[in-house]
Amino acid sequence: MKKIYVAHLAVIGANIIFGINYVVAKGIMPDYLLPRPIIFLRVLGATVIFWLVSLFFPKEKVERKDLLRLAVCALFGVAINQVLFFEGLNLTTPINAAIIMVTIPIMVLVFAHLIIGDKITRNKSIGILFGFAGAVYLILQGGNISFKADTTLGNLLTFLNASSYALFLVLVKPLLKKYSALTVMKWVFTFGLIYIIPFSLHLVIASDFNAIPANIWLSIIYVVVFTTVLAYFLNNFSLKTISPTMNSAYIYLQPLLATVVALLASKDTLTYVEVLAAIFIFTGVYFVNFRKEKSNIS
Repeated sequence: MKKIYVAHLAVIGANIIFGINYVVAKGIMPDYLLPRPIIFLRVLGATVIFWLVSLFFPKEKVERKDLLRLAVCALFGVAINQVLFFEGLNLTTPINAAIIMVTIPIMVLVFAHLIIGDKITRNKSIGILFGFAGAVYLILQGGNISFKADTTLGNLLTFLNASSYALFLVLVKPLLKKYSALTVMKWVFTFGLIYIIPFSLHLVIASDFNAIPANIWLSIIYVVVFTTVLAYFLNNFSLKTISPTMNSAYIYLQPLLATVVALLASKDTLTYVEVLAAIFIFTGVYFVNFRKEKSNIS
């Protein structure tokens, strides 16, 4: 039971970091760095940090067949996920992207059922729908969703990104049962770095790093150390204990947490919209993670 509570706290911590990231990372792109140089710095920094930290823990030998599986996880969880999100966001509206991203728990529910045999229970379905409704309601207060022709490609890329990350959460689960989260993450980011170098290195070389002020460097450090290293680690650490569906349900907290951060930073005011959305989101998380089924569930 203690392991379950720790797992839930870990994924909550990860989503708090992601929620803060909406505010912190806002000023980096595109004024100081283009998306792909940021992706390169994130993945390179995470790879180096995970390998350095792993030196202080017992070494785990990874089987050759599992290295291939880790490479596949890196393709969906790092390369496709990171590149398509930023490229998609560049071609669509933030509202569109936010709406599409909160479909991740729905896709995780389906992928987990098809790939690893997770049951689609009534409580999980009810919780996913409640969380989705609350998150969408909150996001739509910032503007209207648009599917005009000029955003079609961006919407498609963002949807493929969301699908890719959902698939990653499911595919990485069996590996996390076999290896530590640290071992899995250091290999996932190593393969991810190999994937993104051809798409980003030329833009990294062309970037003017001398023009970046100190406060923006602090934002970049936050994105690398917290949003990438710590949040990814906490997220995958939780997957050792809880199901991908339970893990992904907390994604609905991200727009709510971003709102809370904005409130604390005095950049927004609390209205009935946030309160009502919070009720729906927390109800959804409760149904997915804590409400007991009458029958035995996975």
